[in-house]
Amino acid sequence: MAQNMTLLWGSGSPPCWRVMIALEEKNLQGYNQKLLSFEKMEHKSQEVLDINARGQLPSFKHGDTTVNESYAACFYLESQFKSQGTKLIPDGAAEQALMYQRMFEGLTFYEKLNAVIYYTWFVPEEERHDSALKRNKEALTAELQLWEGYLQKLGSASNLAGTVLHSGRCDRFSNCCYSVPVRAVC
Repeated sequence: MAQNMTLLWGSGSPPCWRVMIALEEKNLQGYNQKLLSFEKMEHKSQEVLDINARGQLPSFKHGDTTVNESYAACFYLESQFKSQGTKLIPDGAAEQALMYQRMFEGLTFYEKLNAVIYYTWFVPEEERHDSALKRNKEALTAELQLWEGYLQKLGSASNLAGTVLHSGRCDRFSNCCYSVPVRAVC
């Protein structure tokens, strides 16, 4: 079944990890995969551009269907393989609401994380200010404290989106792994 799937991915990319985790959770091993180098700009190669005009990773194909956004790929995998592997979307309305809330709320976390990690990359040297980086770090620290508060409220038997395992964990796990080294710089 997974033989007609192809994933083009890049190392160190939470969106790529997100799709890889969803594939594993749905027991879809044996898919075709190709690791591309961001440093060598392989994500801008013709191979990628042929299926993703933005030249971004991940790029996922299932037969004739192409899904390039990681969240969309996770939802697609759940809808196509609903009864296989781990259920990625809970049945209950309250559980779904919490999962969707945390999943999309994570975009704010990711934005604040990137503002710290990539500050020197995105901001030209003549426009950099220590005060701006300090402000970004403070915003990220406050965001991390918010997420730690969610965990404390839910208790030890829960994850960030409740007690049910689902696609929220594909997202949060990939972003948390990415952010652990950053915690030290905040």
